[in-house]
Amino acid sequence: MSDFIVSARKYRPETFKSVVGQDSITSTLKNAISNKHLGHAYLFTGPRGVGKTTCARIFAKATNCQNISADGEACNECESCVSFNESRSYNIHELDAASNNSVDDIRSLNDQVRIPPQLGKYSIYIIDEVHMLSSAAFNAFLKTLEEPPKHAIFILATTEKHKIIPTILSRCQIFDFNRIKVPDAVKYLSYIAKEESIEYEPEAFHVIAQKADGAMRDALSIFDQVVSFSGGSIKYQTVIENLNILDFEYYFKLTNFFLEGNTSQPLLIFDDILNRGFDPHNFINGLATHFRELLVSTDTQTIQLLEVSDNLKEKYLTQAKKVSPDFLFALLDICSQIDLQYKGSRNQRLLIELGLIKMANVVAEKKKHLTEQSQDKPDEKESISVPEKESQNEPILIEKKEAVLPENPVPTLAAKTTESKTESREKSDPEIQIKRNLVKAPVISIKDALQKKATINEKHTESVEELQDVPEIIEDESLPNEIFSKEDLLKSWDVFVEQIKEDKPRIYSTLKEKDLSITKEFLIEIEFDNLDQLENFNHQIKQQLINHLRSDLSNSSIDIITRLKDRDDTGRRLYTVEERFKYLAEKNPSLVKLKQKFNLDFD
Repeated sequence: MSDFIVSARKYRPETFKSVVGQDSITSTLKNAISNKHLGHAYLFTGPRGVGKTTCARIFAKATNCQNISADGEACNECESCVSFNESRSYNIHELDAASNNSVDDIRSLNDQVRIPPQLGKYSIYIIDEVHMLSSAAFNAFLKTLEEPPKHAIFILATTEKHKIIPTILSRCQIFDFNRIKVPDAVKYLSYIAKEESIEYEPEAFHVIAQKADGAMRDALSIFDQVVSFSGGSIKYQTVIENLNILDFEYYFKLTNFFLEGNTSQPLLIFDDILNRGFDPHNFINGLATHFRELLVSTDTQTIQLLEVSDNLKEKYLTQAKKVSPDFLFALLDICSQIDLQYKGSRNQRLLIELGLIKMANVVAEKKKHLTEQSQDKPDEKESISVPEKESQNEPILIEKKEAVLPENPVPTLAAKTTESKTESREKSDPEIQIKRNLVKAPVISIKDALQKKATINEKHTESVEELQDVPEIIEDESLPNEIFSKEDLLKSWDVFVEQIKEDKPRIYSTLKEKDLSITKEFLIEIEFDNLDQLENFNHQIKQQLINHLRSDLSNSSIDIITRLKDRDDTGRRLYTVEERFKYLAEKNPSLVKLKQKFNLDFD
């Protein structure tokens, strides 16, 4: 029985042409050899298993080849190539910096560099894992790397370029190796399978390539493992079973259930996944990847980002027609939240199950939101709005609508009451007067409107307290005038305030902590901190609140007085009793003498 050689060694590339996925780098190296533009130091960097050391060996062999081809490939027939292939070349030296990282090792290398090659033109030194050298070793290597002998070429290889000091980097030609793409890895695995007479399914090689995550050496190791497990026939089900990878069909089924709004089936599927021994965290990450693949499938320009087999791509394109980007964004957001909270959660299964229920309710929530928006949308034909800000170059145009009245209107008690309320509120409300004046004039310039509003606001500020102190009390004969306590008033007040919490949050926060006072005539006094709060209350909520209190407390005499809190001559609010006394004392100095004479306190 012949000795088995792993595929990573058996099918290791021996020419630039056979290197997988590094076309730009191999072309540059071949041109440098053909044009005799060889540098004295090269740095090959990139992830593991992408061909750094392999390219270094091929480059070293081609550099000393005595019969180099026109495209820069080694002939494999001259003495230099034969000795390299038989691992007996004295011109190519490989050094592992992970185990030879001391200053003494580098000093020994510096002494060895001075010796010219016995065969060929160059002595090539390949130093693998060069980032493992110590700082002292790097410093000892600097002079030799900067000015080596003419026959010396250094090829450094590393997976962590950031650990190499800048003085070394500046002396090297740097080549960044790419991760092996999934199609390139699948193509190379298919070539090896044909060479080994192994039957395979393309979907199986796509799974292997994705599992390798861009490393060709890892893909070949997985390939050998699956061949040993399957007995010479590589199928999709065999690969996912051996690598413990969840079948894509689970994700397609879950997405269909989410579109249907089915909350029970996703939970049953998740339970089946757990019973099969799969990691829940990997399941969530795989589900997020599935949504990502669907998202790129919704646009013809991003379909090329799918790195899956042709059969699987057709499935993605079919399901992508059923979903919208907004739907996928919502699902991806839920997956992201689960991923962030997973490690810190004590009940991880419950966390994922709640996430699956949320995903199943995304469509229902969207429909509910659209329904609420359509219901809350105001009728534009029946409303007249006065814009607060308009362009200075355009006039304000107000369309006035004529009201249709009955021929012989008969005034009722409720109509008289409403009319009387409206007239009283309009008399004490300058804003309504402004709007009424605007309606009368079909076209008004911005400048005139702003000046007029500013003038009325000044008058309003001066007389607002007088207007609000003596409101008109309107009695409704349909309601009794029952006596109520302040506690009853506060309870009814809180009920109303909670009702407007969502629709009018600003007024809610203003009324929530108000201190109320009641007079004998059932007048409720409210003080506001500023004019904006007072006007918003009067215009938006006052009449509604009065109607609520009258109905809830069975008293038609209830009314509300609004006023601004005490302020000094500059308009600054007087918060404390001391500030109020000081303000009054300035107006009447005898108050100070009265306080001192009788030793009075502020309270």
